[in-house]
Amino acid sequence: MTAASLSDVLDPAAERGYAIAGLVVLGWEDARAYVAAAEETGIPVILQAGPGCRRHTPTPILGKMFRTLADRSSAIVVCHVDHAATLGECEEGIESGFTSVMIDGSKLPLEENIALTSRVVEAARSAGVSVEGEVGVVGYSGGAPSVATSPEEAGRFERETGVDALAVSVGNVHLQAEKAATIDFAAIETIRDATRAPLVLHGGSGVARGIRRRLASDFRVAKFNIGTELRMAFGAALRAYLAEHPASFDRIEVLSATAPALTAAAKDVMTALWRP
Repeated sequence: MTAASLSDVLDPAAERGYAIAGLVVLGWEDARAYVAAAEETGIPVILQAGPGCRRHTPTPILGKMFRTLADRSSAIVVCHVDHAATLGECEEGIESGFTSVMIDGSKLPLEENIALTSRVVEAARSAGVSVEGEVGVVGYSGGAPSVATSPEEAGRFERETGVDALAVSVGNVHLQAEKAATIDFAAIETIRDATRAPLVLHGGSGVARGIRRRLASDFRVAKFNIGTELRMAFGAALRAYLAEHPASFDRIEVLSATAPALTAAAKDVMTALWRP
């Protein structure tokens, strides 16, 4: 099936009160496992190449890999560049076959964030590529602090940039290993009412499953980025395999052994967000 844009999967989700998982990819094995999960469930999947992934593997190679998986699959697959910091990074993603890009200007003053994001939207539109932007700063567990999203700034940002999806900071935090996020429901309600685009929560691994469902059904959160809990599933599967096969040294054999656990974990995440 041909790869889909972010709007293709998020607009229906936002309208009907469910969400799609943006699954963080670090290599071939997890990308393939996530597409297998999409095929087995019939649920669309968003494959995300973040900064760490792109440092490890060049963007043009990732674009070919993602598109190959999408084109050979019966599932709906969005090929997404996550947390690009510059127009050039987004343009490289677009040229490499990605169907969606996220420009993260959240650390810039609002006017500069709007200007940067608007340039990305202009470049993406002509290629049929969706754009996710961010207002407010989603911090990191044990690291950089968050800055809560201002509803007024979110509304202005959306109107002036025309983004297809809007990432917000309402208590969600990157890299949480425990589901310990405290979501500010009053804030996200106000943001929902001030905007029209599907909303996105980064740091979805730290948000409890029941809260994810509530955010999707009541607050137009149509995309949750999930990375940490899947990396934990990968690590557990890898350690278990090596403990049982201490003499194993073949890279393909070792990494392929993690696929069943990764596919199962991805299916669990995806189905919990899917249509009520």
